[in-house]
Amino acid sequence: MFTERTSVGLDVHARSVAAAAIDGVTGELVQARLTPAHDQIRSWIRELPGPVAVVYEAGPTGFGLCRALMSAGVRCEVAAPSKLQRPSGDRVKTDAKDAIHLARLLRLDEITPVAVPTIGQETARDLVRAREDCRGDLMRARHRLSKLLLRHGIVYSGGAAWTGKHEAWLRRQRFDVAASRLTFDSYYDCVLATSSRRDRLDAAITAMAADSEFTAVVGRLGCLRGVATLTGFALAVEIGDWTRFTGNTIGSFVGLVPSEHSSGTSRAQGPITKTGNTHARRLLVEAAWHHRTRYRPGKTIRDRWALASPAARARGDAGNRWLHARWVRFGERNKKTTIADVAIARELAGWCWSLAVMDEE
Repeated sequence: MFTERTSVGLDVHARSVAAAAIDGVTGELVQARLTPAHDQIRSWIRELPGPVAVVYEAGPTGFGLCRALMSAGVRCEVAAPSKLQRPSGDRVKTDAKDAIHLARLLRLDEITPVAVPTIGQETARDLVRAREDCRGDLMRARHRLSKLLLRHGIVYSGGAAWTGKHEAWLRRQRFDVAASRLTFDSYYDCVLATSSRRDRLDAAITAMAADSEFTAVVGRLGCLRGVATLTGFALAVEIGDWTRFTGNTIGSFVGLVPSEHSSGTSRAQGPITKTGNTHARRLLVEAAWHHRTRYRPGKTIRDRWALASPAARARGDAGNRWLHARWVRFGERNKKTTIADVAIARELAGWCWSLAVMDEE
């Protein structure tokens, strides 16, 4: 419930901040154009009748302003932009109007806040996302190289690509034209450099996963098939506080629930919403494919079980058996594998939640 006297809305951009404050006693509206400097924003807020509560939208400017205001004793909320209510007939959008709109929504308690990570959590998340960007860069670099060879009629047919054997085959390629040789060398150097960068990031993530605040959660998540160290650590830092959710709501957070448009007696469901955390959703969808094959605990999963408690191992084993059984049932119903995989990913998110919030004491 909103209890402060003054509500402040900030429309924050990289080089400017539009501010609006509403005094709940006098009804006075105060507006200002500020710079993004935290000191100037704090000084302007101190001149307002207190106590004061502030809100701004989550965006590329991050959470530094929120931390600065909270350290100064000012309650600050970071609003989820996709959850803000906006009048459907309003066709005029300016920074000043957005700031006023945020201040009014805050006073009405119509703000859906996002979870503000700690500095440690944010740095870990940056590392994970750097690895995700590197994965995309490597995929594009490999595509450029393979399509260059294809245009020259050179196709590898010795098995799976990007293995040691394939790398040796690439090094044997020769071109008579100097321009083609230079192009190939440039693309191949890009692949090697990006692979090396990915390996360095993998090593850093593995080290952090072994000794950080996320170590216990990563160890428990590893009890599930398809959730090794990199995937478990990425899910841990992207979700953050798992206690915000339940086994049913975690699927909607990562956008794995069906969209729906129902009215009256009609009920229509469509494709998944694809809202929320894109990275976590991709990881869950990829991990779900591992549960399609027959479940026989091998050395890899048993090594990961050794890092978790007996309760987590039992829970992970139950989840692995359940998710494979779900794959079998979808197969018996002749469901498309892509649709079945998304459904399994949604259930996998629930099993991950149950392991993440498990009390081992």
